[in-house]
Amino acid sequence: MTTSTGAPTWPACGFGPAPVSTGCRGRSVDPHPACLEHLGGQERAAYLAALAPGAALDHRGTAITRGRLAELLAAVVDQSTHMTCPGDASFEEATFTGKASFEGATFTGDASFEGATFTGHAGFEAATFTGDAAFRGATFIGHAYFGNVMFTGRADFGSATFTGDAYLQGITFTRNARFIDATFTGDAHFGNATFTGDAHFGNATFTRNAHFMDATFTGDARFRGSLFSQHALFRRAQIQQAGEWDLVCDGVLQFDEAVFQRPILVRAAARTVDFRRTHFVSTTHLRLQYATVDLTDAVLEAPTTVSPANTRFSTPPGTASTLLDPPPSAAPLHPAVKVASVSGVDAAHLVLADVDLTDCRFTGAVHLDQLRMDGHCTLAQPPAGLRRRNLFPVRHTRRSVVAEERHWQYARSADGGGWPAPAAGPTGAGPAALAAVYRQLRKSLEDGKNEAEAADFYYGEMQMRRHNKARPGGERALLAFYWAVSGYGQRASRAFGWLLAAMAVTLVGMVLWGLPVDDPKPRSEGDVVAGHVTLVTDTPSPVNPTGSLGGRVTGRRTEKAGRVVVNSVIFRSSGQNLTTAGTYLEMASRLAEPVLLGFGLLAVRSRVKR
Repeated sequence: MTTSTGAPTWPACGFGPAPVSTGCRGRSVDPHPACLEHLGGQERAAYLAALAPGAALDHRGTAITRGRLAELLAAVVDQSTHMTCPGDASFEEATFTGKASFEGATFTGDASFEGATFTGHAGFEAATFTGDAAFRGATFIGHAYFGNVMFTGRADFGSATFTGDAYLQGITFTRNARFIDATFTGDAHFGNATFTGDAHFGNATFTRNAHFMDATFTGDARFRGSLFSQHALFRRAQIQQAGEWDLVCDGVLQFDEAVFQRPILVRAAARTVDFRRTHFVSTTHLRLQYATVDLTDAVLEAPTTVSPANTRFSTPPGTASTLLDPPPSAAPLHPAVKVASVSGVDAAHLVLADVDLTDCRFTGAVHLDQLRMDGHCTLAQPPAGLRRRNLFPVRHTRRSVVAEERHWQYARSADGGGWPAPAAGPTGAGPAALAAVYRQLRKSLEDGKNEAEAADFYYGEMQMRRHNKARPGGERALLAFYWAVSGYGQRASRAFGWLLAAMAVTLVGMVLWGLPVDDPKPRSEGDVVAGHVTLVTDTPSPVNPTGSLGGRVTGRRTEKAGRVVVNSVIFRSSGQNLTTAGTYLEMASRLAEPVLLGFGLLAVRSRVKR
């Protein structure tokens, strides 16, 4: 270490190039006034010969070349085991020029490389640190190799800078591992790493990919304020404690096949978050921003909630994220959480709150009827406006549709029919499977007393039943009629429109053919025989109207026809004398029009029911 004035706190070498007036900053080797690099040949040989396995090495501030390091480590080799065994090692603020290799070394005491600089590759493969290891503030300009290293004591890499790739595969941290404020400019490889104690990555910066595949976190894993500029891959990781997962990832945050053993809260701002085949043993809360979440085949043993994060994310000081701080020319990202798939999930424990389900795939999930959709969950809508299918114009009813129906609708039209093409390829789900999906989602909303939104899923279910060619033809014809006249009892405007049209037809028919010329009046006739009178009262048959059709349309006839139509709708007799044609017309209207009225009222009820 050095003082605030730059002077070292150890006996410094007075020889060699002098970055300051006091000369070389390396620690002098007792009893000589020079550091290891500036010792004379005989003096260096004597110093090295005096070393033995377990000897303390104190070369703070020294510039050590590759050859000089090899000589130093060779002096502490145990000849019986051929292992390099230094005792306490102090290389604070040392500079290792060229490749620095500590491969296979066993540090039997504490090892300090605080503030050290490795100008070439740093090799610590298979090394063992039995005491505390400090690399705080160290700089690795080349690649850093820590594969299969064992840290028995505490390991501190706080504020360390890895300019090249950092290879830490198979590394074992028996106690706490600290990477607070560390910077990884190259790829960071922690595959198969074992963190027995707490793993602290607070405010760490990963400029390129970070690989934590098959890593095991026995203690708390703390990523509070960490920034991953590319991908963060935790595939098959074993996470046994809650920890603090509060990070920003500009790429893919992947937890495929990972296992979360304890209740956990994951807060992340990321472009994509993958939980494919992830195993959640305990309660899990996923609070996300900007992310598209994939839960395909995830195993949920306890309640799992996916919802937007309602607080701002932080990044390490001096860093920027294209998610939270996009460049001015970039299109702004929507902070809403999008769910890409719940296929293969047992949805009995799944809660989706205020998320975008526009492209979510539901087929293959089980217990969808127990899925909870809270808040405002957005689903896709059919194409707007008139479309042409074959030779006929088609206008789609506005309703909520699942992604699989959009894919199916796109595939059944040569030009897609205005439906968007599936981004991830078609699902192959047909009407039968989609009807089951809609039926379960409808029940889920109905159980949550959301009858109005459930109506859209009922409409989708009936649509899929109508298009399912495996169903009997009579049933499909009945469903087609039900759809045409009332939108399966869900479209009040359609039912009332047909009702008004039927009433108009009845009205016109009554005016033109149904009402007689005049209301026939009863007439009595009789005979008087020997003081006895016999009377017979009869009503003449209605006289059909004659003349031109236009001449039959009068105010009086229209008013009478209106009474007939209104009474027909509510199953009451009109009280009018009608012609034969009018009688049959009234019978038909008394049968059809109340049904249409009932469909309209049913549709209104479905939209206001709670």
